[in-house]
Amino acid sequence: MADKKKAEKPEKRAKQGATKGSGLPETRAELMELHRETRARRNTAPHGSKEHVAAIDLIGRIEVEIARLERAMDPPLG
Repeated sequence: MADKKKAEKPEKRAKQGATKGSGLPETRAELMELHRETRARRNTAPHGSKEHVAAIDLIGRIEVEIARLERAMDPPLG
């Protein structure tokens, strides 16, 4: 039997444990895992397809959220 959690699509996982309004996981580790899975999905999708474009959009949203978390960990001086 396959592990159900691993079989979930990244879009579904993005909706679980979401930060307010973003629909993405709250921790950096979860975001990094989702980023890795979404890159793999983007790489296997036909170039320019709806799946490819959706994966690119999700990667961008994930990267913005990672940056937001990292800024909060070490705020800029001054």
